[in-house]
Amino acid sequence: MDIFINTVIGIFEEGLMYALLAMGMYITYSILDFPDLSVDGTFPLGAVLTGVLILHGVNPWLCLLIAFAAGMLAGMFTGIMNVKLGIIPLLCGIIMYTAMLSINFVLIKAGTGGAAIASFFTKDSIFNSSLATVIPKNVGGFALRTTFISLIIVIVCKILLDLYLKTKSGLLLRATGNNERYTVMLGKNPGTIKILGLMLGNGFSALAGSVIAQSKGSADQNMGVGMVVLGLASVIIGVSLFKHARFMKGTTMVILGSLIYKASYQIVLKLGVPTELNNAIKAAIFLLALVIGGGHFSKFFAKFVKSPKSEEKSSVE
Repeated sequence: MDIFINTVIGIFEEGLMYALLAMGMYITYSILDFPDLSVDGTFPLGAVLTGVLILHGVNPWLCLLIAFAAGMLAGMFTGIMNVKLGIIPLLCGIIMYTAMLSINFVLIKAGTGGAAIASFFTKDSIFNSSLATVIPKNVGGFALRTTFISLIIVIVCKILLDLYLKTKSGLLLRATGNNERYTVMLGKNPGTIKILGLMLGNGFSALAGSVIAQSKGSADQNMGVGMVVLGLASVIIGVSLFKHARFMKGTTMVILGSLIYKASYQIVLKLGVPTELNNAIKAAIFLLALVIGGGHFSKFFAKFVKSPKSEEKSSVE
């Protein structure tokens, strides 16, 4: 029984942390209709930056804000490549991700004196210092502090994001994702709004990296591998399963999607699948999520890989 309860706690703990990533990808993929692959680079950016800063004595709560700002900066460059340079979304993400490999490597080397991993197990984190100590570390014999703190962070981020989406800027972001021409008719620049959306999406990605790094007590640049698959699968699962729940906000859907994804992953692992097949399991769950999506998301990706010539030809016809 204890094993079952600990497994459930682990699912909620990780699912909530990765829900931050899912909310960021909800902005870029679902609202903005922009397939942003740069999150594989901004996720470890938040983790590495947090690890380095904590090693140098920076307050762990402040690290969350710094990581979010760093992710927004990276997202801004992704948006500029698309809006100002006319590069297609998929290539923008690939270019940014490739650049982040070097940036994250330089950050971790410079911040740790040449080490490949920033380890800060003995340092303060958001889970063992200041406000965190108000929450008991163990409840009924089970370690629940990390889960509670993760839940609080996710709820705060969800509320703030929901409030933002109700503002004029948030409504323009939705309008730009649905129909850029409508945004132009309102006298607004859809390019600027698109850049802002990418900044927010990557900010959440880096924030997720910061939280997860602090829960593990270490960070390295390889933490971003597979984050696009994980985050997007969470978005697709949540949106597909709860699309008929009119009372449920999109942010709630993707949070639940993240929890369901983690639960599915843990169930497969409990069946005794070798750890070397972890990535194959993630790919299989992602494939299943696409099937659940009913082909809608396949069509979504298809429109971003059309060449400019084919688009021009179709517009002429």
